[in-house]
Amino acid sequence: MAKLYFHYSTMNAGKSTLLLQASHNYRERGMDTYLLTAQLDNRSGKGRIGSRIGISEIADTFAPGEDLLIKVENRINEGPVACIFIDEAQFLDEEQVWQLARAVDDLGVPIMCYGLRVDFRGKLFPGSAALLALADEMREARTICHCGKKATMVVRQDENGAVIKDGAQIQIGGNETYVSLCRRHWREAMGERPADP
Repeated sequence: MAKLYFHYSTMNAGKSTLLLQASHNYRERGMDTYLLTAQLDNRSGKGRIGSRIGISEIADTFAPGEDLLIKVENRINEGPVACIFIDEAQFLDEEQVWQLARAVDDLGVPIMCYGLRVDFRGKLFPGSAALLALADEMREARTICHCGKKATMVVRQDENGAVIKDGAQIQIGGNETYVSLCRRHWREAMGERPADP
């Protein structure tokens, strides 16, 4: 039975690596996959999912407001698809998540979404909020804070390493822009002095 999955975490947890490995496993067994990534994230090149460890794969892209049910139907009409993988799923809008849910339910294809849960201000991305509400299964990819605890938050930094507390929710960047922290150290970085443990 097909399901809608949401694999979430903070920055630098290896989400794209996990996606590429899972797709490779399908393809190694002779099953075709369909990879999608957000059109606005071109850090690895246009239409490419890339990992910090150096592996990458060509992917189709999705744009804000694009009908993903139609996009999935069109791909399935070209030939069998064992699984659909979506990177940067936080950039989906709520209606697109519903379209993916319909594709799972009506077309019987599993869809695995990978993305961030929260932004640098600790707020849910719209796509992530919809996936948390609609996904059949959710899995957390883990990374650690500099203190060794699980990182669940991320701070945005400027070119000098100073923490940015306000701004647009979406700013494409990698290690030069974002740092993953545990909640305690995120609060400290954001200027809220946490209570001593």
